[in-house]
Amino acid sequence: MSDNEKRVIFIFPGQGSQYPGMGSDLNSDFEAARRTYEEASDVLGYDMTKLSCNDPENRINLTRYTQPVLLTHQIACLNVYHKLADNPLKPIAAGGHSLGEYSALVAAGVLSFADALRLVAKRGELMGTYGKGEMAALTLDLETARPLADKHFCGIAGLNLPDQTVVGGATADLDALSAEMAETMPKKRAIRLKTEGAFHTYYMVEAALRFREALDQVEMADASLKVLSNYTGGFHENNAATIKSRLFFQLFHPVNWVGCLQSAVDDKIDLFVEFGGGIGDGDGPAEKRPNLEGMIKKFTRRADPKPEYIPAINSATIRAAAGMSG
Repeated sequence: MSDNEKRVIFIFPGQGSQYPGMGSDLNSDFEAARRTYEEASDVLGYDMTKLSCNDPENRINLTRYTQPVLLTHQIACLNVYHKLADNPLKPIAAGGHSLGEYSALVAAGVLSFADALRLVAKRGELMGTYGKGEMAALTLDLETARPLADKHFCGIAGLNLPDQTVVGGATADLDALSAEMAETMPKKRAIRLKTEGAFHTYYMVEAALRFREALDQVEMADASLKVLSNYTGGFHENNAATIKSRLFFQLFHPVNWVGCLQSAVDDKIDLFVEFGGGIGDGDGPAEKRPNLEGMIKKFTRRADPKPEYIPAINSATIRAAAGMSG
């Protein structure tokens, strides 16, 4: 079976996959990327290329900037891929982790790029302004993590894998939770995450209430692809009001990535293509590795047949992905 005959999903990572210099290779190599960054600058009123590629004021990790930076990079990767591929893959679905859900909605034609930028800029501003606390990734299943989180007044923030649950709470509460884990479960880990608040928990209710006005005002078109919902773990209904409500609830409920991946597997997806972002210690785009690859491969390792995976996160991997699409 050729790649063009596969059941394909385009996926997009979330916060934590940003890095200084993001998009510098794309802007250097591709006119399609430069146009995408120019549009983002026009919509938001600041120089997206300068912020992403140079970041002289060290703003890329501030949530109000992180989210538009990631959305722009992801859509730039997608646009470059479509320009390079002679016969681009035709996905049947799209999905994203937290912020990445907005890129998926752009890929599906539900949101325009400009409207998605305005939404995530407001979302990031509100999350940064009203967010409190911190987050930690626990190497625990949900059944074990939930009573521990409840005991320490922390909320479940994400279900990344069956054995990786993200929690959020006040610094002192997370400290107490981590100390109890170290004492009672010494082989398990609580890994602090670099965020400006306890996202996707009750700490985000105020931000969500204020974000609802922005959601109410945005226009949404019918979807050309099925889009995964972080809130439900299933596919969105093709209904603007329902999609908006799911995006509202997403802000203060766990990211059900396990559910999203299971829905993709149940839908017989056999090729995941990841656009944008990057993690790892390397300095430049060429040295970064994909954010979601590890979770996808770990979750699907026992699937039969096992889905394939392709990254499209920098100039080299986008060229490779485009070359495989012929």
